[in-house]
Amino acid sequence: MKTDEFLRQVTALPGVTGNERAAADFIAEAFRPFVDEVEVTPLNSVIAHKKGKGPKVMICAHLDEIGMMVSKIEKDGCLRLQSVGGVDPRVLPGMRVKVYAKDEVLLGIVGATPPHLMREADRKNNYTFETLFVDLGMKKEDVEKKVCIGDTVCFESRYVELKNGRVACKTVDDRGCVAIMLRAAELISKMHHEADLYFVSTCQEEIGSYGAWTAGFQVDPDFGVAFDVCHAETPGAPRLAVNKIDSLVASKGPFLHPYLVKKLEQAAKENGVQLQWAIDPRYTSTDADELSLVRAGVPTVLLSLPLKYMHTNVETFDMHALMEGGRLLAHYLCEMDGSWEEELWN
Repeated sequence: MKTDEFLRQVTALPGVTGNERAAADFIAEAFRPFVDEVEVTPLNSVIAHKKGKGPKVMICAHLDEIGMMVSKIEKDGCLRLQSVGGVDPRVLPGMRVKVYAKDEVLLGIVGATPPHLMREADRKNNYTFETLFVDLGMKKEDVEKKVCIGDTVCFESRYVELKNGRVACKTVDDRGCVAIMLRAAELISKMHHEADLYFVSTCQEEIGSYGAWTAGFQVDPDFGVAFDVCHAETPGAPRLAVNKIDSLVASKGPFLHPYLVKKLEQAAKENGVQLQWAIDPRYTSTDADELSLVRAGVPTVLLSLPLKYMHTNVETFDMHALMEGGRLLAHYLCEMDGSWEEELWN
């Protein structure tokens, strides 16, 4: 499957944190042609194993997405919501959403009290979950036959191809990075590698990177490579908090092992892959933090895909940067061998 088609399909699937199984099953099938074995864990992480005799390496990107849950059914049949994983209510008014009910998926729209009907003081306030609702166009008695408190609500997915290789859709955070891993696995299937490779699409990152913890404990790797998204340049954004959208970003910081960072920089230069650099002077707020602390500790490196409009339904990225990320990862992993474990301590 071509990378763009994989992205088109995988980003459309529901996978709100803690309820990722549909996305996990799809990702597991996508990896099968390029690895030796695939497992979906009890918490819905996907572990795709490409066997090798060298050091054990866990490469991870999370498959869960932010979303919402139904918290109340109002008298007129509208639904109240609560966030799962970090939805900003200010982006919701006017959005179309999907409610994953008992036996069907219901399309709804997010509404709010019109400004004409608000008090002047209320017009100055931002939207909150208490002021928003989902309208299904159904009476309460009909809604109650289909919808339960706690049902999952997702952004409606639209895969939009913009100019110059830019793409906008939901859930690029972080299934865009899962696509990077998949592309690398495809390339490595035709290359020589010594490392024992575990491509892990982790669950529950958006609420604490619990998939990286649990899968990392299971795999017990010698090295770790974590992927996530970062912020691309956006009008009005602080200059030091963003990066150019057209290439991946490598990080330096206390959670990231300097030896692996140095080898990554070498691999990028040798293979003509452009990299940007960022610093994370404390934690990275990605799977890299938890993976690096598994068991006795895992030397880990972090790569990020620049993204505009993070945590919305129009997360925008550069397809060339994504594809180059897959190529860099493939070469980086194929260079890992037993000598890295000796050099790590020199």
